[in-house]
Amino acid sequence: MRAKKSYGQHFLRHPAIASRIADHLDHPAIGGHVLEVGPGKGILTRFVAERWPAFLAVEADPDMVVWLASRHPEWTGHIREGDFLHLDLNALFNGHPFGLIGNFPYNISSQIVFRMLEHRSLIPVMVGMFQREVARRIVAPPGNKEYGILSVLAQTWYAGEYLFTVNRESFDPPPRVQSGVIRLVRRESPNLPCRDVDLYRVVKTAFGQRRKMLRNSLREMVPEPSWLEEPGFALRPEQLRVEDFHALTARLYPVE
Repeated sequence: MRAKKSYGQHFLRHPAIASRIADHLDHPAIGGHVLEVGPGKGILTRFVAERWPAFLAVEADPDMVVWLASRHPEWTGHIREGDFLHLDLNALFNGHPFGLIGNFPYNISSQIVFRMLEHRSLIPVMVGMFQREVARRIVAPPGNKEYGILSVLAQTWYAGEYLFTVNRESFDPPPRVQSGVIRLVRRESPNLPCRDVDLYRVVKTAFGQRRKMLRNSLREMVPEPSWLEEPGFALRPEQLRVEDFHALTARLYPVE
């Protein structure tokens, strides 16, 4: 079974790495429910199945689903054809929370994170492998070039940790980039002073022009021109902490 570029497939070759990824997923809130995205040839699935027998794995490539079924009949009923970005996540485990894990296809990895944020009430923990630059971006602190939209939004609802790097030679075929594994654990009931939709708007607008000071990038959002002379609006977006974005959004779009 050869990897397909159209699905962003790069098959992990080393079981020790797969086992190490699975080791970091355990969390009391998942209650034995685990969803693997993109099982590929099943090297990570083996360790998921051992630890969480009620697991599900969704694979977008129908040929890969047939390949897995022929070699792992013991996983019958656990491997489903489907696209994580379009699944009814509430129906997977009858509304129960679940852990999310996978060697995520690099071409949709950011979209996977955004979908997880939308369904954060269902996903208390995620352990995933990403392109290393994306992995670092998700958990990056303020003050550097890696800190951006993904950083602020992911860290609003999850505490992130960069676990380890995986060399490109660990895959078949080797990707052009290094990979990184991260763990995100949901923050319990963050009390945001603003609406989600407004936070998304402010963060995306600010980082859409990240070289500009906020007084320029957010000018159209500011209701009072005098605000633009305040010191805070002379900063660039990477200089704001996650909680600063929350406070800024609440000021620009007060919750009535």
